[in-house]
Amino acid sequence: MRSPTFNVPERVLAEFPPETSLAIFDRMSLVRYFELGLMDAIQRKETNYLAYLSSGQEAVAAALMCEVRDYMVFAQHRAHDIYLAFGGRPEALRDELLGLPAGTSGGRAGSNCIQCHEGGLTMFGHHGLIGENVPQGVGAALASGRKTLCVFGDGSAEEDYVLAAMGFAATHNLPILFVCMDNNLSILTKVAVRRSWKITDVARSFGLSALDTADDPWAVLHHVRGLVRQLPALINCHVCRAYWHVGVGCDGPPEWDRYQLVEQQLAEAGLRDTALAVKEQNRIAMEQLWNRKLSLKPLKP
Repeated sequence: MRSPTFNVPERVLAEFPPETSLAIFDRMSLVRYFELGLMDAIQRKETNYLAYLSSGQEAVAAALMCEVRDYMVFAQHRAHDIYLAFGGRPEALRDELLGLPAGTSGGRAGSNCIQCHEGGLTMFGHHGLIGENVPQGVGAALASGRKTLCVFGDGSAEEDYVLAAMGFAATHNLPILFVCMDNNLSILTKVAVRRSWKITDVARSFGLSALDTADDPWAVLHHVRGLVRQLPALINCHVCRAYWHVGVGCDGPPEWDRYQLVEQQLAEAGLRDTALAVKEQNRIAMEQLWNRKLSLKPLKP
């Protein structure tokens, strides 16, 4: 079942202090406005890299960063949100997407291979083969014993090496949190057309703790706090990607806009003015970030 309230506990926002809620919104705003600048650069043909945008799904990454700390991170090809939410430098990601040597992979990989080994973030890139980051993360967890985050999409979930890697993690009781960013589409084909099984059911059959939830960030954080005590585990998050599989095209409005919903919830919680200040701060910072390399018009809110 897909809805913005699926498996969202009642009054879950009230579980968390205002500082946590505002930190989540801060990271969501950072991702949203970074990508507005990137979209403008693409439309102006300042970059011709294939861009896999995170707009629409940034709430999950923002929630994860509050709990999943000091983990090795193996993210998918669509990982601007993970990189930025977990503290990666926006300047390095911008330069990567512009093909500059100061980029996260020396300007040679674009969205496909975002990596970072500084500032407390240990994030490994990969060359973009769908789902290959999952067995890589499982192998790294086996070798190191370190807690590990593996992020993949609902299309990747159908790859045999993803399922095999999850089974291996269960067999060896590895400290891994698997996160499926489920936007119900692989290119333009819905999950129900592609398969008759659910990734959570498969994970449970392996012996993993697993659950489904909408991308409400407080719900994600609530559920993840339980799952990290029983690793390996999987959380399948229903997200609404705003743009095409690749590039900045849009076939229509998403089922819901989590960024807008979070902003509304913060206002209802008495945090409207502070949230607006956080939003404006990120808008200005990301406008300045892109203007340092490009001559761009102001970013649209």
